[in-house]
Amino acid sequence: MSRFTSFQQFYPYYLQEHADAHCRLMHYIGSSLVLLVLVFVLLTGAWLWLLSLPVIGYGFAWFGHMVFEHNKPATFQYPWYSLAADWVMYKDFLTGQLPAKLAQAGISQR
Repeated sequence: MSRFTSFQQFYPYYLQEHADAHCRLMHYIGSSLVLLVLVFVLLTGAWLWLLSLPVIGYGFAWFGHMVFEHNKPATFQYPWYSLAADWVMYKDFLTGQLPAKLAQAGISQR
């Protein structure tokens, strides 16, 4: 695996590491729960809940990699690009742009 010098180079690789739709679903669940906890914290002021965010976000994602994708999460080698790519993938999913970007990355829908 080569070092990436830009996010634009990294994102297709990230999508290839998330080719399995079930793995992506686990990411979406984790990301959605992170957003819900953030809203909860803002509404209630229960700031200690912020400590749960990494566990929620990464827990679901890593479970998806372990059970469905059978690969090592990109977070371990590219933590910042991976974090950004997770939110870009979530946005692409919500806006309907993901199928085209998966195809551009050479990934058939499974």
